[in-house]
Amino acid sequence: MTTPLRGIRRAGNTALLAELADLSDVLALRTALERHRPKGMRELVAAARTLLVIYDPAVTGYDGLSRAVTERAAALLETDGAPPPQALEDDTLVVPVRYDGPDLADVAELTGLTLDEVIARHTAPLYTVAFAGFAPGFGYLVGTDPVLHLSRRSEPRTAVPAGSVAVAGGFTGVYPSSSPGGWQLLGTTGLPLWDQDRTPPALLVPGRSIRFKEAS
Repeated sequence: MTTPLRGIRRAGNTALLAELADLSDVLALRTALERHRPKGMRELVAAARTLLVIYDPAVTGYDGLSRAVTERAAALLETDGAPPPQALEDDTLVVPVRYDGPDLADVAELTGLTLDEVIARHTAPLYTVAFAGFAPGFGYLVGTDPVLHLSRRSEPRTAVPAGSVAVAGGFTGVYPSSSPGGWQLLGTTGLPLWDQDRTPPALLVPGRSIRFKEAS
């Protein structure tokens, strides 16, 4: 039977890596495994086309967990992929944004929108943190309006300020700390997204629902 899986391979002694066709398949499989957790599964770490499944070797092994992951993936075909549901609105993190980014005017020109229309398009969706990466606390958010699916800048910046809200490649992201970057900068937020003394340190954790609100 054909499944969304493109392959499964070992990742050290306590994990396996499931390879899938695209992000929607990754998120669907993650949801399936969270809802019906295989025995011994400890943690799931999603990326754009892979899902790392970490397990307790005292409870299960690679072969048994590999079979369980394959079964969950095959079951997705019966529900046409079963895209993961959005988080409840009352569990949504609201991120206030000053839309003062240096690329805002360029984004308006590229999309044929006015500045106000860019802001309206960006604040309208309910986003979901699909996966984390690049830097501690950086989440890749899905849900961006298709009109704002833009390429990265041709010349990346050597330093992007902490709190910068940006779009690129169909994702929205917020830089938790100053770092190089090539995303299109729409604005800034003062919300501390990463605090190593907080539990958990990151606000943008995978699966969390996010809404952007224009700050006065």
